[in-house]
Amino acid sequence: MHDSLGLQPLMRGIPPIRSRRGPRRRRPAKLHADKGYDYDHLRKWLRERRIRHRIARKGIESSTRLGRHRWVVERTVSWLAGCRRLHRRYERMAEHFLAFVGIAAALICYRRLTN
Repeated sequence: MHDSLGLQPLMRGIPPIRSRRGPRRRRPAKLHADKGYDYDHLRKWLRERRIRHRIARKGIESSTRLGRHRWVVERTVSWLAGCRRLHRRYERMAEHFLAFVGIAAALICYRRLTN
């Protein structure tokens, strides 16, 4: 499945964010994405939901400017990919896979805190 097809379900699945004052935020304020998400229907969908977007355009912009926001996510995904069980999805049930992701994230945090 292409990444752009998963953007809308991903954005809908974000839980409400608790804030110090006022009501809970139901949507993120902005989105940074690479050229894989450069589609007019996605830009329109984000605009309708009043989400500011910074999506690199194919053939026009370089995605290197997005790198300073993206590298945190890429680094975390590479840490998770280092876990053998998660490298290829061995589990058939999504609940088991998510449990292993949780365990891997806890181990990564533990290792980072002890160093």
